[in-house]
Amino acid sequence: MIDINTAKGNIEAIGFMDIDIDVNLDLFAEIEKIKKEKNAIVLAHYYQEPDIQDVADFIGDSLGLAQQAEKTKADIIVFAGVHFMAETAKILNPNKKVLLPDLKAGCSLSDSAPPDLFKLFKDKHPDHLVITYINCSAGMKALSDIICTSSNAEKIIETLPIDQKIIFAPDKNLGAYLNKKTGRQMILWNGACMVHEIFSLEKIIKLKIRHPKAKVIAHPECEEVVLRIADYIGSTTGLLKFSIESEADEFIVVTETGILHQMQISSPNKTFITAPPNNSCACNDCPHMKLNTLEKLYLCMQYETPEIIMSDSLLIAAKKPIQRMLAISKQYGL
Repeated sequence: MIDINTAKGNIEAIGFMDIDIDVNLDLFAEIEKIKKEKNAIVLAHYYQEPDIQDVADFIGDSLGLAQQAEKTKADIIVFAGVHFMAETAKILNPNKKVLLPDLKAGCSLSDSAPPDLFKLFKDKHPDHLVITYINCSAGMKALSDIICTSSNAEKIIETLPIDQKIIFAPDKNLGAYLNKKTGRQMILWNGACMVHEIFSLEKIIKLKIRHPKAKVIAHPECEEVVLRIADYIGSTTGLLKFSIESEADEFIVVTETGILHQMQISSPNKTFITAPPNNSCACNDCPHMKLNTLEKLYLCMQYETPEIIMSDSLLIAAKKPIQRMLAISKQYGL
């Protein structure tokens, strides 16, 4: 799906690991300069480090980023996120150059659904329609009927007949939450996000005792026992919007820590507390998202590598379910 050997070869050929960046170099100014010179756009996920968010042209969750990737006029798309996001941008823009600052920026949830194993699972349920969460590989997308995000999944499911049999993959926690919300009985693939499964109910309750006025806001990829005590459950964008619109002054945020940067910018007088509490292991940071740095972003744009490379057949097969998602999202104003 990604030509990893070619991309790694490109990195080694130009000696990325041996390049010393002048400490006096203003990377923000240099990145802006490269954007103009190369007609490049930087798309960044909310979970990226603050410096990358600050230099990005658009910051968003998976749905927003896919929508931006679809309509961009840029010649080069630099995706500050993880590989499935860059793949999605390439699928929607097969003739554009799509770059990822660190090719090793993968995703535990995506890795939990190998396409070859999922195909065997799918073949056992030939009468089921496959709805796949966008946090998956291009190979998984090619096996799907509709792609969804946490922002639009409920609406997409509700557009289907109530008797439509569905397989939902790869996130079992999001799938269980959607089954509860929609009254469906979708068959769930047994995948999960390492970050959203690490949150401790006990630690959140202790935080709530110390901050009784705080609202607990959680991403639906969290386990059901955690979602049960949340005051609000929503996508990354949904959590941000709720924190802005809520009259509460304190929030216990049960998702990856990167979103706190935008929350603090949007609501500087409010308090945002990570769950679980900050500690030396940074358990609530996604290690894959955090592989991208401002320095890698600069080098990636300067040397235009590593590039996402995919076969034409995979691009065509994976594009259909994404386009179906985007069409439904546009129809319902999502």
